[in-house]
Amino acid sequence: MATDPKRVRGTVINVHALGATVRLEDGRLMAVPIADVNANRAAYTRALDARTTTLPFDLLGRSLMLAKTRADESIVPAGPAPVLNDPAFEAQINEYLKSTEAWAPSDRPQPFERHLFRKKQRAKIFRGESNSPGEHSR
Repeated sequence: MATDPKRVRGTVINVHALGATVRLEDGRLMAVPIADVNANRAAYTRALDARTTTLPFDLLGRSLMLAKTRADESIVPAGPAPVLNDPAFEAQINEYLKSTEAWAPSDRPQPFERHLFRKKQRAKIFRGESNSPGEHSR
């Protein structure tokens, strides 16, 4: 049972080995199959570089296909770029990070150092560099 595709507009935010990722105007993230990206590589690359350009897409189930543009559907800018610097939010993050400093015991290595040590130990096991056979650290 075939349904007609729904026309939507979106911004290309990523092009990768499996296709592309598009953020629709309503905020949803959708996938574009690699076949459509390969067929329209120049359009996807230009839209990704511009980041403020919206493209028309046909919504087919859970994936998108670049719509065949008509004269009345020219590529239009998506609007002003989002503000990525929010001083109030930055202050809130800094306050949180300062409040978590006390969580790490002062007589032991910091959590990230313990994590890296455990990671190095596991890597040695997988590379076969453990001191004795059967020795595994937690």
